[in-house]
Amino acid sequence: MQISPLPVPVVASEAQLRPLRWRDPFRWLALGWRDVRAAPGIALFYGSCFWAMALLIGWLFRTRPEYVMSLASGCLLLGPFLAMGLYDASRRLEAGQVPALGSSITAWDAHVPSMAMLVLVLVVLELLWGRASMVVFAVFFNTGMPTSAGVVQAVFSFENWEFLAVYLVVGGAFAAIAFAAMVVALPMILDRDTDALTACITSVRVVAAHTGVLLLWGGLITLLVGLSLWQTWGAGLMLIGPLLGCASWHAYRHAVAPGPSTPA
Repeated sequence: MQISPLPVPVVASEAQLRPLRWRDPFRWLALGWRDVRAAPGIALFYGSCFWAMALLIGWLFRTRPEYVMSLASGCLLLGPFLAMGLYDASRRLEAGQVPALGSSITAWDAHVPSMAMLVLVLVVLELLWGRASMVVFAVFFNTGMPTSAGVVQAVFSFENWEFLAVYLVVGGAFAAIAFAAMVVALPMILDRDTDALTACITSVRVVAAHTGVLLLWGGLITLLVGLSLWQTWGAGLMLIGPLLGCASWHAYRHAVAPGPSTPA
């Protein structure tokens, strides 16, 4: 009697990476600016959302700093969905289509399982960061628990320079982990409807293969966001938020070779 062989599961090949050059991050910003100009209404909507979140977090930090972490968690849940809308707009422009606000707002609805897993990863990282920051605060903060009104002055006091240095190092480590896992994960989920684990692994591979270029990209993101928050109550986020969102789509497209895409 002949026994038929068991079926072998088909394993999807991993995404192929493209070479990146030092000038590419500036090219992504230029392409992002082109998309913002091509869809100003969509950019204004998402930019206003980013600005509103920044205003709310800033107000809470000044008045009720103990609740900032809770609000940041909420913004962390909302952020990927807003970013997905900007990716959708850039994707449609790249395909020669006209982006629409309605379709950008619902761009995530076909990718709920992967989005949920990705958001869970972000939340876990934030919870770990919250615990780590509490440990750093307990060990290195030297001037006692600050009041709500004086928290900024206390944190940046010269007497607490050790606390600030360790806090920035630990925070930078968590930020680097989140950046490495997410830099191309969300646009890849939108483009290929892949699972969150595959998207995060691909993102880490991109960072590992082009560490210098991606460090430059992360530095540019940090610089632009910092400048947008420096004056006028963070109103610069109305422009910088959409610009970075659209530019991140092009970062993904340049870093990862084309593969099977979902319909736009």
